[in-house]
Amino acid sequence: MSTTVFNNNLKTLGLLPVSQQQVDAINGPDYKPYIKILYLPAGFKLRVDFSVYQTAQPTLFFISPNQYLQIEEAETESGYFIFYNRDFYCIQIHDQEVACDGLLFNNIRNMPKVEVSEEEIAFLGCLFKEMIQEFQLNDSQLEEMVRTYLKQLLIRATRSWKRQHLDNAVTEQQSDMKFFRKFTRLVEEHYKSKHTVADYADFLCMAPKTITHKFNRLRLPQPNEVIKNRIILEAKRLLVHTSLTAKEIAYELGYNDPAYFSRLFMHGQNRRIAIQFPDKFFKLTSNILFNRSQYL
Repeated sequence: MSTTVFNNNLKTLGLLPVSQQQVDAINGPDYKPYIKILYLPAGFKLRVDFSVYQTAQPTLFFISPNQYLQIEEAETESGYFIFYNRDFYCIQIHDQEVACDGLLFNNIRNMPKVEVSEEEIAFLGCLFKEMIQEFQLNDSQLEEMVRTYLKQLLIRATRSWKRQHLDNAVTEQQSDMKFFRKFTRLVEEHYKSKHTVADYADFLCMAPKTITHKFNRLRLPQPNEVIKNRIILEAKRLLVHTSLTAKEIAYELGYNDPAYFSRLFMHGQNRRIAIQFPDKFFKLTSNILFNRSQYL
């Protein structure tokens, strides 16, 4: 399959094969600014941020521009790679159409994958073939046709994500689902400046205890853990993928006291990143401790 790309008036959507020959290009910087969807057969291995996934069956992955993607192993059987920008389709503006923000993208569990059932395999196979045919036809309706196929994929994947990652009782209660998604979107939007449950309680016009009770009913991590984990994730990204200093990372995430990160990065859950990137971890923690001593 040849490269198929729609590009008009700042709106872009492309469809590529995912094969051993294409891995280096997909891992490169050219696709970093785009929203990405991968459909991978069994046998692939990829890293999304600091988690590694191996596909035991056909799987969809949904990657935001602020996430880091690396395909580490590819099988002989090809998959598909869709990339597009927000000018082509913005899931926040069109939330009523697909309702996937906070689930497929930007979800509080940082779980970007959906395993595909036999029924969905057949559906996706047809969808990708029809998209390719539209690109080959290349008539005046191309933009709207491929956008329609993209929306179908997002809607079907959102349904599957709910079945796989949420309790059945949650998915059946629309009010709980709306709360789940709204809290997730608020954290994603404001985590750099709002750090407490009380901050988000103000946005939601409810008491902090009410949020905690809802999270307990939904069997989710505690809300303060959700907020902290999002901050930690961004700090890890900045640590590994930028040259920012400890103080600059602290300020970027809304903290005037760089010593705060000594409590975050010395936590047990960060041992893996310390092993993977020992030089950057040591530099960060040593800078933190030095800065902290200045306050004593």
